[in-house]
Amino acid sequence: MTEQDTSQTLARLRREYGDRGLDLGDLADDPVEMFRGWLEETVASGLHEPNAMVVTSVSATGRPSSRMVLLKGLDERGFVFYTNLESRKAQEIAANPHVSLLFPWQDLQRQVRVEGTASPVSAEENEAYFASRPRESQLGAWASPQSRVVASRSALDERYGGVLAQFAELDDVPVPPHWGGFRVAPEEVEFWQGRKGRMHDRLVYRRVEPDPHAPWTVQRLAP
Repeated sequence: MTEQDTSQTLARLRREYGDRGLDLGDLADDPVEMFRGWLEETVASGLHEPNAMVVTSVSATGRPSSRMVLLKGLDERGFVFYTNLESRKAQEIAANPHVSLLFPWQDLQRQVRVEGTASPVSAEENEAYFASRPRESQLGAWASPQSRVVASRSALDERYGGVLAQFAELDDVPVPPHWGGFRVAPEEVEFWQGRKGRMHDRLVYRRVEPDPHAPWTVQRLAP
């Protein structure tokens, strides 16, 4: 396929959206409560991994990077995910805690975008969630030097095999010292609903003041 063919193919990729709208009267008072309602609908729809989200971090030099992770906690304080603390995203968050999240629920013609500040969750939360993970995932957290260059797949498999042997006699795998969670406290949350003619509905919650206890204001954005 030539460059021109690719461009023409991309230009023809077009899907009309429905008439299901989103008005101010549809919103909850709090964006976390609103998100929880949409998440429940997404789970009920059967969408694969409805808790998948894109996390975008920014390095100390201003270079953004994005990756898909899974939402593993949600309460009035914010959105929680877990990672290797020596990974690129964790190092970037340590240097610049401002991140964005994106939930791409295309099958429902919906998106949710979150902007906020990330901070580490407590050791108790780390331990509780780590204990709930499948043993294979626990071992993987020990074996993978996330974001670092590895010589080969076989080298990675050897690392996993070594960890498997290391913890073979233990019923409970301990939490690695280089593993933990981040909670993203929302400062802006946008709910996007697809509409015909690309006249989508975009309603965004913003804090009246930069304070986690400040009230929210809601505005409509042009699509």
